[in-house]
Amino acid sequence: MSIRYGLLALLAEAPRYGNQLRSEFERRTAATWPLNVGQVYTTMARLERDGLVESAGADDEGHALYRLTEAGRADLEAWWRTPVKREQRPRDELAIKLALAVTAPGVDVRSLVQTQRSDSMRALQEYTRLKVRHPDSDLAWQLVLEGLIFQAEAEIRWLDHCEGRLAREQEGGHREGGLSASQMGRREGGLSASQMGRREAAGMPSASKSRPVRT
Repeated sequence: MSIRYGLLALLAEAPRYGNQLRSEFERRTAATWPLNVGQVYTTMARLERDGLVESAGADDEGHALYRLTEAGRADLEAWWRTPVKREQRPRDELAIKLALAVTAPGVDVRSLVQTQRSDSMRALQEYTRLKVRHPDSDLAWQLVLEGLIFQAEAEIRWLDHCEGRLAREQEGGHREGGLSASQMGRREGGLSASQMGRREAAGMPSASKSRPVRT
């Protein structure tokens, strides 16, 4: 639905042709949802069929222009006022993958979690670098990028939680052989490996480096 209403929002400003809509949509959303011209024209055909857009002739170079109809404007205004329901958002592939892995025989779930965390960390670092490199970017771009940063941070925290749950399940809920590595780190005032990675990515010293040595 984001593409449909994204195109309507752009047409509410001025008539545009397909490639203009594609490039402007990607610019304003920090290229989070790359589009191709085929997707744009397919969506525009559906919007025209539904009476939400109509032909606006052509520009000086012969590009076919589209403009919003009154019905399209009303539909867009209703979208602005309506919250995006969490239960209506696309399914989370990672959550589904992990749920299936936990119940499938022969899958190294802990390795799966660690591999995913590494990739999520890579994405978080890339988003952070982009934010630092482009401090003067327009507000729309910055908001989308900050949303990606928060989502990546939340995903990493969730993966940390999943790893802890898996460890407890494997231990059968009993402390046999002492505390887990992550628990030992917290008891000693240290951080888990993933937390240390995030601190180092942010340029912060790890707890082990900053703690004075007792003699």
